[in-house]
Amino acid sequence: MHDEDDEDGRKTTGGLDRRTFLKASGIPLAAPVVLGPRLVRAAGAEVEAYGPGKVKVTLEVNGQSRTVNVEPRVTLLEALRHELDLTGAKRVCDRGTCGTCTVIMDGKPVYACSVLAIDAQRRAITTVEALSAGGKLHPIQQAFVDHDGQQCGFCTPGFVVACKALLDRHPDPTPEEVRAGLGGNLCRCGTYAGIRAAVAQAAKAQGGGARRG
Repeated sequence: MHDEDDEDGRKTTGGLDRRTFLKASGIPLAAPVVLGPRLVRAAGAEVEAYGPGKVKVTLEVNGQSRTVNVEPRVTLLEALRHELDLTGAKRVCDRGTCGTCTVIMDGKPVYACSVLAIDAQRRAITTVEALSAGGKLHPIQQAFVDHDGQQCGFCTPGFVVACKALLDRHPDPTPEEVRAGLGGNLCRCGTYAGIRAAVAQAAKAQGGGARRG
């Protein structure tokens, strides 16, 4: 069976109009929308598969349960920014390198650009928006202001969240722990000295009293 042009210039397949052929053969003209999971076999076991259409995803963000309808390929960062209007986490490298999209998930800092929203379900997620309360800055945020820990400010939310995760784990961090805890975040303006000073002040304000280094 081969294609040829009919007298109207339309592609035909074995004498049939292509659209008629597709309809007659049962081949859909558009991809179907799958709203729920289906079982497929993978590595000898049945697993749930989602997509390609949108599915319901429930995220526990900043102490609230939020439900969005997104395609399975949507990242946590995209869901936060475009579906929940939580824009503190920024999209820069989009490949898990710069740290501007850092959020806390189950107590650990993660790159939101590298986590699928569908995989973040049933996880406790904290974004930078949850740190300040009642119009008052969190001690970490205030410390960044006091020590000029930002210039352009684009990377600052990710650094603030990474500092929060660091001080939650190490209330009185050593210089080595500070470097390791913030090693996944990059500042193109080079304000690392101010950021380290901010960590020290925030630790002291929260009862830790971080060592300078």
